Amino acid sequence: MFVTIGWLSCSFLITLLVVRASISYARRRGMLDLPGQRRSHSVATPRGGGIGVVVAMLGCLPGVLCAAPAGWPLGVTAGLLAGFLLVAVAGWWDDHRSLPVLPRLFAQLLGTGLFSAGLLATGMPAWWLPLLLVGGVWSINLHNFMDGIDGLLAQQAIFLGAGLALLAWQAAQPALALAAAVMAVSLAGFWWFNRPPAKIFMGDVGSGSIGLLIFAFTAMLWRVEAALVWPALILSSAFAVDASLTLLTRMWRGRRWYTAHREHLYQWTVRRGATHAQTDLAYLGWNLLVAAPTAWLACSHLRLALPITMAVYAVASTVWLALKRRCLRRNLNGTSHVAA
Repeated sequence: MFVTIGWLSCSFLITLLVVRASISYARRRGMLDLPGQRRSHSVATPRGGGIGVVVAMLGCLPGVLCAAPAGWPLGVTAGLLAGFLLVAVAGWWDDHRSLPVLPRLFAQLLGTGLFSAGLLATGMPAWWLPLLLVGGVWSINLHNFMDGIDGLLAQQAIFLGAGLALLAWQAAQPALALAAAVMAVSLAGFWWFNRPPAKIFMGDVGSGSIGLLIFAFTAMLWRVEAALVWPALILSSAFAVDASLTLLTRMWRGRRWYTAHREHLYQWTVRRGATHAQTDLAYLGWNLLVAAPTAWLACSHLRLALPITMAVYAVASTVWLALKRRCLRRNLNGTSHVAA
């Protein structure tokens, strides 16, 4: 118990200290996100605060995953840390000066591949590698896409970290449970500075590396008990549906889907007058009222976990479409009114 409290406290304090220092650093270096047509904030705000989470995870994860009971093999831990560091470095570079798409994608693939290689070394069939690569890269970009308003990604990552920790504990994996809890507590330290109105944004250094961590912890849980991937995916339903349907819609309409935009549902709600805090609360409501109970149901009935997951994603997609149409209808009505 004392060791667990120590790791959690350490991750929280490291994040607090590093994020506080990164605010001054970002201002000195001119790392500011300025308001604009594709932004959802109204004042210049420092970015790159996710470095606090990165430092905390690099400092805590080796001891947690290797030394805690039911620790993971050194190859898995080393692969995860190497991939995590690579993705974080690419994000840190991008926060300082724009990194082209191809080098960024290469870093994401290599980072995911390093972790996947460690996981495959535990005895997984090699033909799982393509799925792991796609899943890892998508998780990195998904969480980057959803980091657009104050507090939203940090809030989601806290929820996911806590949920994955409970699932890992249920699977008798205390090392993995503690690793996910350490991530959640670290994100709580960052959230203190990122909550509305944000004093600093996470930046690519944080969003990408956190996306890789969430993928990695989910894949490790899947490695232990394959059916547990379904309740884990339920926990991610709010972000997964918003990012995926937005991306598919932009591709269907022939838009440059890889460029910055404000077409996610959470961005539309802000554009239609909701505050960042109100939008955060809406996503939290889905997580607590829908995702958490159905994830528990799926975990309790693993034979039904897949159909339960499909039902949750179907409902989430229906809600997304209804709310998106409502936002667009209000936008058209507002445009017509102005024209008149």
